Amino acid sequence: MKTRFHSLYAGLFGGTLALLLGLSTPATAQTATPDSVDMLVQQAMRQLRIPGLQLAVVRHGQVVKLGQYGLANVQDSVPVTGQTRFFLNSITKAFVGVAVMQLVEAGKLDLSAPIGRYQPELPATWHPVTVRQLLTHMSGLPDIMGEDALVTENNEAAAWQLVQQQPLEFKPGEGFAYNQTNYLLLGRLITQLSGQPFAEFIQQRQLDVVKMPRTSFGDAHNVLPHLARGYTFTHYQNGAPRRGKELRNLFEVFPPSLRTAAGMSSTAQEVARWLVALQQGQMLQPQSLTTLWTPGRLTDGSTRSFGGKLNGYALGWPTAGRPEHPAVAPVGGGRSAVFVYPQDELAIVVLTNLQGANPERFMDALAACYLPDMRVADGFGLPPTLRTLHRTLRQRGFSHLQEEVKKACRQNPGYELPETAINAWGYSLVELGQLTDALAVFQLNVQLYPQSANTYDSLAETYAALGNKKLAAQHYSRALALNPKNRTAAEYLKQ
Repeated sequence: MKTRFHSLYAGLFGGTLALLLGLSTPATAQTATPDSVDMLVQQAMRQLRIPGLQLAVVRHGQVVKLGQYGLANVQDSVPVTGQTRFFLNSITKAFVGVAVMQLVEAGKLDLSAPIGRYQPELPATWHPVTVRQLLTHMSGLPDIMGEDALVTENNEAAAWQLVQQQPLEFKPGEGFAYNQTNYLLLGRLITQLSGQPFAEFIQQRQLDVVKMPRTSFGDAHNVLPHLARGYTFTHYQNGAPRRGKELRNLFEVFPPSLRTAAGMSSTAQEVARWLVALQQGQMLQPQSLTTLWTPGRLTDGSTRSFGGKLNGYALGWPTAGRPEHPAVAPVGGGRSAVFVYPQDELAIVVLTNLQGANPERFMDALAACYLPDMRVADGFGLPPTLRTLHRTLRQRGFSHLQEEVKKACRQNPGYELPETAINAWGYSLVELGQLTDALAVFQLNVQLYPQSANTYDSLAETYAALGNKKLAAQHYSRALALNPKNRTAAEYLKQ
């Protein structure tokens, strides 16, 4: 898959930013001696080539660690400090979810009500969409940020008229599609029902309550003190995004009408304090917080989100629903993430200035520094069958994988290894840097599921990461034959 392709190659495009990395100091420490969290952050920054990063950790209602690493501005060698602001991108949606629930508590808004009740001027086909479906991206509305209706600050009105003429993507509640039209409408709702612009409502009801002077709405046009410059390794070739070796400037513009979707900047410390205030009831009642963090469900009862560990979407908050250590996890711009582990009284905020850093990939690893049973190396996140197998192979070596599987099948004729679970296991090994072990897992998946394009795709990616272009091309060819729409395979074979 494309995101996995980037995950595998993130550390393979040359160079290291080791000289740019600083060490954070725990809030209670007197020295700059690096701890396990610092070491993990530095490793991630080297592998992903992240210029600058800010960290905050909340434990049992207290901010217990703050960290600043690397450069806020590479050109001028400006270091990240505690005052450095980073764009939050779609993490803004979490603040919008809180604002909506405040209106619900005030009796001004009903999550189950159709949007047509509040805004009858909208197209008739939009009227049945509920407020909850807007928040959870289950509306089916056309996306104003889609390819046919790209909106800028200079054509907001025209784009708004155009998107209203587009057909629904699916019947409301019958699908999930991440969609900025949803949050544009929520911004209009907040403005309408609160009687003030949505930015002012969020400022007064959240930012002022928590005392967040370095948090505000705006974009690259605004003069925002201590704002980190954005960067990317992505460039476009023939209209298709490609990751290159050269670090490029990223100029981020958020049209005013869409700033409920992605328009805020802040510091890790202020976001952490906001999380503490939210969980301590300073902005919402406990029952409202439960509603805020409950993922939406489709008409068939299932949850949906971006995929991977993020398998649900609540009211502006993606969720990682799982038996152990579930989390609510806003992410933004492929550059920042906030993971809250409610059952564990733990929250972690990571803000970076690199589009494509995708820190959600290592947030659980950071959490494992505080919750040892979350160690991916010990099999966290795997189903019981695979966890047992994983622990056995850690002792014997992954070269014994097929032998152990055959033994398990002899002992239990009903022994099953689902394709998706094996695939997730392989990628967890990739994230640990154990590519040879991951290769053994993906080879097993191909043998068990030879008609699945995804198994060949994953195996090909791993061969490519190991530098075996011949076998990578061979397995990408097989993946493409099974699924002609596999863009990752097609792009690789063109190179």
